[in-house]
Amino acid sequence: MTRDEAIKLVQHLMDGSITNEAEASAALESLKLGLRCPHISNYIFWDFAPGLTADKVVDRALAYEPFAL
Repeated sequence: MTRDEAIKLVQHLMDGSITNEAEASAALESLKLGLRCPHISNYIFWDFAPGLTADKVVDRALAYEPFAL
């Protein structure tokens, strides 16, 4: 998934244009797989930072690096 595709999809989720629960779940799953970030839904729905944009969400997800315990 390209950055631009991810931004478009995140923006649709953030502005509420995806109202069907199945579509929203599919979009989130696509973002998780495409960006390789399991926390994308937290970044979209639970980050209350002022000025949060789809660009910032995607950049944060792209910066995610898993670590081994």
